[in-house]
Amino acid sequence: MRSIDEFLNEYGKTHRNPRNQLIHFVCVPVILISSLAFGWPLSMAMLGSEAAWAPYVNVATVASILMLAAFYSRLGWRAVAAMVVFLGVSIAVIMAVESSPLPLIWTAVIAWIAAWLVQLIGHNIEGAKPSFLDDLVFLLIGPLFVLEEWGVPLRTK
Repeated sequence: MRSIDEFLNEYGKTHRNPRNQLIHFVCVPVILISSLAFGWPLSMAMLGSEAAWAPYVNVATVASILMLAAFYSRLGWRAVAAMVVFLGVSIAVIMAVESSPLPLIWTAVIAWIAAWLVQLIGHNIEGAKPSFLDDLVFLLIGPLFVLEEWGVPLRTK
């Protein structure tokens, strides 16, 4: 498996334009949060569990744990620590929307579609296709790229 440095270098090749980068700084978190929101309602509570923790054992939290264990852990402790915070903030946003008058799923659908459309505009500005079209793993690198651009030290070199 490639190192975090190799992944970020490769991802960065198609994200050099400042406008495309700005678009990604906003849209990557929106896409991650809305993608997790799709799985939030699918919980142990739906299966009839009345335990207090049942609503929090859902597709979103299980997927987050699996991503951390199966992928980010291979990139090192910095990637894991950064993504724990990123995913924690994402879940907090989901819970805030869920407790608001906004319908969680429809809010997520609209946000997800809008963010992807804006990202496609960003790649049109960049003049480069999205990295994930060559390798789907780059869908998991996008959040790390954003965090690194925000100043979170992720590289090993």
